[in-house]
Amino acid sequence: MDRKTLFDYAEDNYGALPEYLWKRYPDLAVLRHNSNKKWFALVMRITGDKLGLDDNRELDIVNVKCESAVIGSLRSIHGIYAAYHMNKGNWISVAPDSGLEDEFIFHLIDRSYELTKSKIRKKPAAKEGGN
Repeated sequence: MDRKTLFDYAEDNYGALPEYLWKRYPDLAVLRHNSNKKWFALVMRITGDKLGLDDNRELDIVNVKCESAVIGSLRSIHGIYAAYHMNKGNWISVAPDSGLEDEFIFHLIDRSYELTKSKIRKKPAAKEGGN
């Protein structure tokens, strides 16, 4: 999967366009909710040594949020790593060009979107017999 495919998916499904927030990092793009502005994905280009790989070749990664209970299982899959530059207890780094199927990566993006959306707060129940 390349960046264009990933960005097209985010736009088509969530209306999210990549935002390039830092001049110093022109390849670093944030995908965020339109409503609450929370990030649900961070796309960047880094060297493999930052993920614990044995080489320094550059690769694109996408950081997504996931349930902490499944991080260990997900990290056992080739192409999924401990989150680079994010909370490793709640985020993972995915290498889209590592051979993972697009649908699997889309599922991870969908899950991250759900986990970062605004929570709907229930209104307290009205008291009976009140004045």
